[in-house]
Amino acid sequence: MIGRPIEELAVGDSAEISRVVSRETVRGFVEATGDANPLHADPAFAAETRFGEVIAPGLLTGGLVSAVIGTRLPGPGTVYLSQELRFRRPVRLGEAITARVEVIEVQPERGRVRLRTVCLNGRGEVVLEGEAWVLPPTRPLRYERPATTAGAWSRLAVAPWRWGFAAALGMIADPAFAPRPVPSGLRLLDSSE
Repeated sequence: MIGRPIEELAVGDSAEISRVVSRETVRGFVEATGDANPLHADPAFAAETRFGEVIAPGLLTGGLVSAVIGTRLPGPGTVYLSQELRFRRPVRLGEAITARVEVIEVQPERGRVRLRTVCLNGRGEVVLEGEAWVLPPTRPLRYERPATTAGAWSRLAVAPWRWGFAAALGMIADPAFAPRPVPSGLRLLDSSE
């Protein structure tokens, strides 16, 4: 992954990721954040709501936008300044969601970039939309994931965003998901790369 500085960004640049929202994903989110709304976990309760079934928490979907920003565009080293979200449709268990960001404004003098953010379900329907302001890294940053064991990857597969939400909220509930410093994986690119 390479974090792109503002000089390398232009209006129209875009990136995306897709993920299937599973019961395990929702469970991990609920455990990490404490958002125990039964609408997200109890089928009997959810059946009595306007949705008729369990739906994913809105901010879980918003977390996919964060994943695109932090890993693809602008990428590693990017700092979130703000995010506006509008939730348009519920996300149901088993749905594939595509999160997409697009550069819509570059402010080189302030070092800021404005992004259009959107999440689509497998039918192409908008489930979330908004805008974000970010500070891209000041120089190109390359991040190479350190080698991990299969066990560590399986924990990450259950809830790849879990430590980020928990850390942001100051509530690391499970030490297995606590962020670990990986200084050896992050390095500045020199001009020859």
